Amino acid sequence: MVAEIIAIGSELLTPHRTDTNSLFITDHLNRIGIEVVLRTIVGDDRERLTQALALALQRSDIIITSGGLGPTEDDLTRECAAAALGKTMYRDSSLLNEIEERFRSRGLTMPSVNLRQSMVIEGAQVLRNPRGTAPGQWINHDGKMLILLPGPPRELQPMFEEICIPLLQRTGPPSVLLARSLRITGLTESAVEELAAPIYTQYNNPVTTILASPGDVQLHLRAKASQYSEAKSLLDELSCQLEAKLRNYIYSTNGDCLEKVVGNLLHQQGQTLAVAESCTGGLLAERITDVPGSSDYFLGGFVCYSDSWKLNFLDVPADVLEKHGAVSEPVARLLAEGVRKKAGSTYGIGITGIAGPSGSTPSKPVGLVYLALAAPKETQVLQRLYPGEREIIRWQSTQAALDMLRRMIVSTMK
Repeated sequence: MVAEIIAIGSELLTPHRTDTNSLFITDHLNRIGIEVVLRTIVGDDRERLTQALALALQRSDIIITSGGLGPTEDDLTRECAAAALGKTMYRDSSLLNEIEERFRSRGLTMPSVNLRQSMVIEGAQVLRNPRGTAPGQWINHDGKMLILLPGPPRELQPMFEEICIPLLQRTGPPSVLLARSLRITGLTESAVEELAAPIYTQYNNPVTTILASPGDVQLHLRAKASQYSEAKSLLDELSCQLEAKLRNYIYSTNGDCLEKVVGNLLHQQGQTLAVAESCTGGLLAERITDVPGSSDYFLGGFVCYSDSWKLNFLDVPADVLEKHGAVSEPVARLLAEGVRKKAGSTYGIGITGIAGPSGSTPSKPVGLVYLALAAPKETQVLQRLYPGEREIIRWQSTQAALDMLRRMIVSTMK
């Protein structure tokens, strides 16, 4: 079975409100082997919502809506669902009594507008809502399931977990949907696609999705089977082939971010790190310390933005700065070696570059970055030229620096 989610509410079409309900529902459906194939946001418009529901009923096995079950005129989900199904509605007296009692228990009289919330679609199962006045509804129709849920997450989430998930688990044969994420750095999205597509396109199950952001490409693999062991075997088979092709460009096979992977390696080896950053302005240190437990291996860092700080705190000679400029291979090398010596760490990283939008010259354009890694036996330096805006350049610089360190640690473990 496949599912479709319709999030309802004009506020979700503005920049001020995010549809988090769909993420929650998707996660819980995936856990019981149901794949979400489409997600739609529809405003409070009677015609458009009725059309969206009618179309969803034609193409999906399970349709889940969130929102639009309140008492106001723009809460249209009940009426539109009935229209899409070709069914009538009736007032459920027991449901009305429950809503009235909820108001009485708070010393209030139920406003007449709340009468709308006692309207039930013909043949629907009412999903009680002890946390609010908007009950949900479950309708089986021509082999399809339409589930109407309230919008507030504090009402939707327990209703879905406690009532809907058990019902869904009894509707068909058991299945498992497993996912795995291979994370890659050092290759562009197109380069990853060129290497990986000849492999993953041979499979209908698992299904592979490629996602890209600056400095990071992810291959998301999803396998569906009747048993966990079968789904895992399918994932293992495809993952093994992709890992053999992409080799050490893959830094994680469980979805971990690069800073966590590097932190785990440092911790396992009993090694330490210190950093000296210029153009990244502390972003590298921030990423490293975002990982819980990073104090075990991260000693600290310098943000050496000015030449005077490079000179006075990390002993970069004035003649080197004058001859080569702050953005240069010698300065990056001296930053890495200097911070390693000052901190007494196993490794030192130095970053210097031009993040823009100003500060460039014909010979040193925006995006030019030098990355250095000082280790006990050697210092490596990379030159990179990154496209994009300031924040993208800074992020890619930290990603490349972390990957330099990852590769060096891994090489010493062989």
